[in-house]
Amino acid sequence: MKRFALAGNPNCGKTTLFNNLTGSTAHVGNWPGVTVEKKDGVYKKLKEHVAIIDLPGIYSLSPYTSEEVISRNYILDEKPDCVINIVDATNLERNLYLTTQLLEIDVPVVVAVNMMDVLDKNGDTLDVDELSKKLGVPVVKVSALKENNLDDLMKVAYEASLNERKGHTILDDKDLLHLIGDLSIAFKGKKVDNPLFHAIKLAEGDEIEVKDHKDLMEMVSEFKKTIKNDIFGDDIEAIIADKRYNYIADNFSSVITRKEVVDEKEVKSTKSDRIDKVLTHKVWGLLIFAVILFFVFHLTFAEDLFFLHAFGVEFTPCFEGSIYEGLFWSDGGIASPGVMLFNFFDMSFGAIIEAVGGAMEGNVPVWFQGFICDGVLAGLFAILGFLPQILFLFLFFSIMEDTGYMARVAFILDRIFRKFGLSGRAFIPMIMGFGCSVPAMINTRTLADEKEKTATIRVIPFFSCGAKLPILVAIAGGIVEYFGFGNADVITYSMYVVGIIAAITCLILMRKTTMRGDVAPFIMELPAYHWPQFKSLMIHLWDKAKHFVKKAFTIILASTVVIWFLSNFGWNWAYLGTFEGSILEGLGSLIQPIFTPLGFGSQLSAFGFVFAVAAITGLIAKENVIATFIALGAIIMASSPEIVEAIEADEDGIEASIAMISATGITWQGCISFIAFNMLTIPCFAACATARAELPKGQFKWTILFWLVASYVGSAFIYCFLSMFSKETLAWAIPVTAGLIVLAVAAGFGIHFYNKRQDAKKLGA
Repeated sequence: MKRFALAGNPNCGKTTLFNNLTGSTAHVGNWPGVTVEKKDGVYKKLKEHVAIIDLPGIYSLSPYTSEEVISRNYILDEKPDCVINIVDATNLERNLYLTTQLLEIDVPVVVAVNMMDVLDKNGDTLDVDELSKKLGVPVVKVSALKENNLDDLMKVAYEASLNERKGHTILDDKDLLHLIGDLSIAFKGKKVDNPLFHAIKLAEGDEIEVKDHKDLMEMVSEFKKTIKNDIFGDDIEAIIADKRYNYIADNFSSVITRKEVVDEKEVKSTKSDRIDKVLTHKVWGLLIFAVILFFVFHLTFAEDLFFLHAFGVEFTPCFEGSIYEGLFWSDGGIASPGVMLFNFFDMSFGAIIEAVGGAMEGNVPVWFQGFICDGVLAGLFAILGFLPQILFLFLFFSIMEDTGYMARVAFILDRIFRKFGLSGRAFIPMIMGFGCSVPAMINTRTLADEKEKTATIRVIPFFSCGAKLPILVAIAGGIVEYFGFGNADVITYSMYVVGIIAAITCLILMRKTTMRGDVAPFIMELPAYHWPQFKSLMIHLWDKAKHFVKKAFTIILASTVVIWFLSNFGWNWAYLGTFEGSILEGLGSLIQPIFTPLGFGSQLSAFGFVFAVAAITGLIAKENVIATFIALGAIIMASSPEIVEAIEADEDGIEASIAMISATGITWQGCISFIAFNMLTIPCFAACATARAELPKGQFKWTILFWLVASYVGSAFIYCFLSMFSKETLAWAIPVTAGLIVLAVAAGFGIHFYNKRQDAKKLGA
């Protein structure tokens, strides 16, 4: 099977093109030996199937970032049959810089000029034949968003892949060409593939080439002695970059004919420019982002849509008294789309469990019925029931990203972050943490400063991923139902905001103390706003759904079975069917006191250890927290009839959460603290493995310690602070909260003065 690689600048439409070419055949993995995410799929409309490999978005083939190294190594080492270079027609000259480097490699190249629909809309024209002639490779006009000419592009690429191609360079300086020619001969003598590319990179002082070919550096050093450049001195890399840009400006500006403008004053700003005046405003930009986030969570989790019932608007449900009443309505309020989907899944799964339990009753041993219904099915369905809301949340974030809005958020936050030693670029991987911490941590490879990268990886788990969503929804719902106050969507939104504030606070503290460093310039293209493509959104959601379901039927299923076994069997391996005397009770009671300052420790009643157990099982996968509640809640309800009476009227799918609250006597402050601990503590094993691979050597153990301390101190602070609003705990909550603040401030000052002392020692040396 032939392999075609897609290469291009960020925001050139490469991902959209990849999705439309591969469709449902696309799958995600990791590059061999590294944790950077890669995508590959299959295009099936040619004489033979073609594998499409989506390379990371890059600006050049120089080894400044991991993405550039990966793209470069794949093309050089894996030798794809063709490289399809996607360039943005609206920023042609800037995009062609990468093209000039790709042309120097001995590989068939086809240039796909994307976003032609935007160019045509602007009234501009592109001379494809002239561009192809100047580049020396085929050029095809496409619109990935509109799916125009994609099949033609693949036909041209297939034809190009049938013939070998030798690399050539656009550099025309005689002295440089003489050096490059000598180096190319040397590389050919060493039987190195792609000698021209390696020769140019070695001349630039490319660190990879210098490391691998130190014996040839003498030729470069001798050449530097002859350079007389008034601007760049003997910096050959800068000289070559300058000549590339000059060549592009001199030779390619004529291939595009811009729409003639009679009076410059009549030129109207683009629609994107007009929108940016509002969305990137110093004040309104942040407020609009906060409002957008709120509505995202409201439409996903609200049981009283737009607070209509709270404002006194009464509805008469058309399904009143029927099975559908609990699906669309909740205590007089209209359910949000996310809650409707959740209720539908919850009712369906509940019916399945009831049917299976009824069929098994009396026909199989009691322990086996409990294992299937209360262990396997209840645990799995509890997690899968949240799948609609998780996908609903992913859908909103994907829309914000695909429209180009997320790039604006990073831009407006850069203005704030930079004052505290951070780059707005750091916000991009952090916001990705709302989806999953693994790709978010991988994305920190775009950060140039190692200390900023380390600090960013540490706070990414504070941006609650989809796996933490069941914890937030179930506990928030339990608080509302059991304690009778608040709104589940407001509580959920507030906890997400708490995570963001905690992340930014910790980032600032680290960048001002242990992780100090210079702030790298933040250069980011703001793509034009455009409507997201439905097909791309669905492919993205399908990938998320597959990943979530796969996880549910592997790690979570295994964890649920283990939890059920430990909670139903005693130390003598006898089936008990109750908590009392079970293995889990013994283990949970042992670790329960540790969480006393957090509000879910020794102060709880008989079943109090379930919160400690759930927090520990959540370290494997965050979905296990609610899976643990389901497995243990079934047993608690069976052994405590009064708890059954307390929750029998509940129809919101949060029975397990209410059972935990009822059985343990935990306060609402303790529930909030429990949410905070799971948001801030060590992420799942997959995220930990990614962090270990991405962090500099020796930083992983300190990162684990950071997560433990941050989650423990943070949730203890939240519990103590919220307890000030309770008369029973007012006497001790205030001094404890004040003490935690004093300790945090003292620790910060201690680190600060230690760093100043170390700096003074270095200066003295």
